[in-house]
Amino acid sequence: MRICLKGGRMVDPSQDLEGRCDLLIEGGRVAAVEPQISPGNARIIDLTGKTVLPGFIDLHVHLREPGFEDKETIASGTAAAAAGGITSLAAMPNTEPAADSAAVVELVRRKAAAAGHCRVYPVGALTRGRRGREPAAFNELYEAGVRAFSDDGSPVADSRLFLQIMRALARFPGAVIISHSEDLLLAAGGLLHEGAVSKRLGLPGIPAAAETAAVARDIILAQAAGVPLHLAHLSTAGSVELLAWAKERGLPVTAEVTPHHLLLTADEISRSGAVAKVNPPLRTADDCRALLEALRTGLIDIIATDHAPHTPAEKAAGLKEAPCGIAGLETAAPMLFTELVGKGKLSLSDLVRAYSCRPAELLGLEGGSLRRGAPADIVVIDLEAEGVVDPKSFYSRAGQSPFAGSPYRGRPVMTIVGGKIKMERGVVHEQKG
Repeated sequence: MRICLKGGRMVDPSQDLEGRCDLLIEGGRVAAVEPQISPGNARIIDLTGKTVLPGFIDLHVHLREPGFEDKETIASGTAAAAAGGITSLAAMPNTEPAADSAAVVELVRRKAAAAGHCRVYPVGALTRGRRGREPAAFNELYEAGVRAFSDDGSPVADSRLFLQIMRALARFPGAVIISHSEDLLLAAGGLLHEGAVSKRLGLPGIPAAAETAAVARDIILAQAAGVPLHLAHLSTAGSVELLAWAKERGLPVTAEVTPHHLLLTADEISRSGAVAKVNPPLRTADDCRALLEALRTGLIDIIATDHAPHTPAEKAAGLKEAPCGIAGLETAAPMLFTELVGKGKLSLSDLVRAYSCRPAELLGLEGGSLRRGAPADIVVIDLEAEGVVDPKSFYSRAGQSPFAGSPYRGRPVMTIVGGKIKMERGVVHEQKG
């Protein structure tokens, strides 16, 4: 189908494009971007007053399937992604069985294709079963098309083994390690950030050093191995300083930050309880400011949600027993538009660069651009749309969020993947055929 998006304001940092343009989609790709297009027999969609962006690419998503379908399924998670304007995502290997074989990778791909909501790129495990004892089958995973590797949630504690893994993966062109940098001994027993809130509540805390010590180790090991390293979900000002150190030396180190670590502090625990329990934990206002400044200047490269859904019953178990994780696919865009772009703390162009262009570059994907010939992976935004975050409306199976009840201004109103409309006015289309 030929589709012509007419009258929208286009923002595409990949080609320094910002202004009113028409966009023609043909054969699943961008056929033309011009001030005025005569579409012929194409379907015309009037986007006057709307903003057209390259579709968001989320590098850090837990789809939970196989093994934990009560928390999320590939179908429900990718529907949530489409609702949030996400056209591609990287699926983390924290499944059962873990994504440490081509068979599991192909299962995830097959179910994602059947759901049809967005593109899914499985992340392979670093160690067999994510147990941290021996390297995963990298040849098999790489031949299956895997380019990112992580034991996310279960960092490789054995430094000697991690260096061995890094040296092995350095031999695979385009391979990148996504590191959950956490010193498990320093973090052991902690329920939230170690600081004023943990002391007030009388609960064991997780010190900032549990992250910064691990970030330092991981950077030094990656330097020794000569492998690209991507630091997941940074949460502390100290980690930002270490990232700056690595980049000043020209090391191939990139980093991501989540919306919740940008926008929420440990004080949220007092209001939301276990719903705001996440790993790494929500930190201080000073940490939030350091993360935002690093994102604004490009020191932190990427925004990723670390969407980690759990059942309402699990989160209702209380702060001590509840698992860590926040569902973020459907709240990321509206909260970032509202709290950062709308308040002048981050330009829309910089947001798109971090949430679309750079993730595509890191994984070597075709998306992240509205250039002619690029895949027609597009999100349409209404920056004037107002509402309140309501988890009951989520497509995700996770029925809770620390952003519940938060007012927003600006949200995705259309998601297009490969030239096909997947979401329109908040409604995700079911796969046909």
